Amino acid sequence: MAKSYKELMEERNALDVQIAQARKEEISAAVTQARSIISQFELTATDIFGGPRSSKIKAAPKYRDPQTGKVWTGRGREPSWIAGKDRAQFAIAQVS
Repeated sequence: MAKSYKELMEERNALDVQIAQARKEEISAAVTQARSIISQFELTATDIFGGPRSSKIKAAPKYRDPQTGKVWTGRGREPSWIAGKDRAQFAIAQVS
């Protein structure tokens, strides 16, 4: 005969308790192991998680819209204020 709903729920609750306990024990072991490795190799948070996620290098602006003051680096799609026009008139003087 098949188990009743009540019996199945009781089994489920018992399994949930076992799962929670097993997870707690395994996390504890993993943290202990991680701390040991970190200590052994004198690792820092940067070693483990890396530094700031700034993979893009910011380029200095090369062009400025004299009317709005908006700038463009010359990379990517042309803004509408410079599209199809001579870029020399929008060039920003570079300081050497």
